[in-house]
Formats: sequence, structure tokens, C-alpha cells
Amino acid sequence: MPPKAHAILSASSSDRWLHCPPSARLCESVRDKGSDYAAEGTDAHSLCEHKLKFALGIRSKDPTEDLSWYDAEMEDCASEYASYIMELVAEVKKTCSDPIVLIEQRLDFSKYVPDGFGTGDCLVIGDGTLYVIDFKYGKGVEVSAENNPQMMCYSLGALELFDGIYDIDTVCMTIFQPRRSNISSYTISKDELLTWAETVLAPTAQLAYNGEGDFACGDWCRFCKVKTVCRARAEANLEMAGYEFKHCLQMRMSKRFSAGWMSLSHGHLISRTTRCSRRSMESAGTATSWSRGAPTADTQAKPLWRTPLLLPGMTHMKRSSSVSQQ
Repeated sequence: MPPKAHAILSASSSDRWLHCPPSARLCESVRDKGSDYAAEGTDAHSLCEHKLKFALGIRSKDPTEDLSWYDAEMEDCASEYASYIMELVAEVKKTCSDPIVLIEQRLDFSKYVPDGFGTGDCLVIGDGTLYVIDFKYGKGVEVSAENNPQMMCYSLGALELFDGIYDIDTVCMTIFQPRRSNISSYTISKDELLTWAETVLAPTAQLAYNGEGDFACGDWCRFCKVKTVCRARAEANLEMAGYEFKHCLQMRMSKRFSAGWMSLSHGHLISRTTRCSRRSMESAGTATSWSRGAPTADTQAKPLWRTPLLLPGMTHMKRSSSVSQQ
């Protein structure tokens, strides 16, 4: 599989620049460093291409010796992908005697997106239906085909190539993601797809190409190269942090209020008890002053635990002396 070039407004990043048009030009200024995940995906696509060609009877060299990330799991996933395509072709042949199967087809959708192009993993055309299949080797995020802008851009490119030759009226887009046990398909009419391209894709793509439009953050920021220095994303995170802080503060204040009310009620009871105890001591002549200092001449020192404690409604009771003397 030849190396893939990358457009400024690539189909693979379309979900991002459709939501956040200015991000396209900002990401253009950042060099793509690549990653192990990307390298692994490239190897998997090369193996899928070979497996499918072999299944279709097309000569192909086995690339496994040159694949840095090849393992048993990749072998199984590529075989499953080839089997799925062959099953689809067999199904299409029930209504179409000679379906068209294209592998790693370059697709140009620049009619709607400036300099827009991409590579379709597999296209199958038969009996008025265009099938667009995209292989995903990643296992971190499950990808859905429903209203998937990458798949819709690929479909537009395929229509530009074959709509004049074949009478296509329906487009079926499929994501094949074996490591997530995910096969997601989405069917749309050609007219609906063209309407979306003219009313949503084309005007937004022009904004993105010009570096215009409004910044916006969301799930599409996940693979954005400038997300760490994006002001809109920072402001959104601060707003979210403020909301979380406010919610936490409200909970804390609620807990403090409950604790304060309990302390206040408890303190009121202790205060009343203390006042009653003082009155009892004064009436008994055991204290003429109330002080935490040392006892004076007119104050008889007495351990606090021996002082009678009276609560409202209680009368002083003398200690019984019925204990026998030995």
C-alpha cells in the first residue's frame, strides 16, 4: 500500500473541522509526529489489502515480513475483514451479476471541499447501491457509521467517479472495527447525501480553508494537534471547573449548615445546664464568685465533679447514707 498524503481538510479529520473550522489552519502549522497507534494501523491496512486481493484472485505480495507491528491478532483481524467483504460481494451478486470491487481507491471530493481527497479502503458497486467500507484497527474508541462525515466525504468522492457510469441511488457506509467487535452500517439516499454536501459540507469547508469561523470544543478535540494551546478549550474547561467548584461548594455549605445547627443546639443545652449548676452552687453557699482563676478566701475550692448538676425541673437530692459502716 503506497503512503497516504494528507489534505488540509482531510476526510479523517472532517468531524473536527466541521465543528471547529479555524482548527484546520492551526493544525496545518503543527508537524505531524505520528504515533505507534498510527503505525500499527498502517500495517494492519497493508495486510487487509493483501488479504482481500488474494481472496479476489488478484496477485499480491505478502507484506508480513515488512510489517513492524504484525502479530496473530492482526492476522485474524485482516482475515475477518477479507471474509466480510467477500460475503458482501456474494450478497450483491444475487441481484447484480458483475459488481465492481475497488481496493484502496483514491477519492476526490474537492467539488465540495477545497483540495479534498482521501483513500477508500474498499468500494463495492452493484444494482444501484454504492457500498463504502472503512477498516478501523483502533480499539480505544468505537466508531459509528451513522452520519459519519469521513464516510460521507468518501461516498461523495465515489459518486464523482461512478455516478455517471452506474445508476446509483443509495449509499451504504460501513465501519469494520474488529478489535471492538463493531460492524456499524448506515444507509442514506444519494439525494440526501448531496443535499448535506451542498448545504453543510461545502460552506463549512470554505470557512475552514480560509481559517475563518468560530472555535468550538467537544469530543472532536480528542485528536486535535493544538488542543493543549486552544483558548476556546481552556475557557470551556474553566467554565466546567467553575461549575464543579460551585456544586462542591454548595454541598460543603449544606454540610456545614447542618453541623453548625447541631453545634448551636448542643451549645444552647450546655449553656442552660451551666447556668442551672451555678445557681445551685450559689444557693448552697459553696461559691460567691464565678471565675476560672485560683480560689480566693471567700471561695471554697471544690472539685467540679462533686458539684451537684441540676437541670430545669429537677430538685436537689441529698446523697443517701444507708451504706453500712465497717
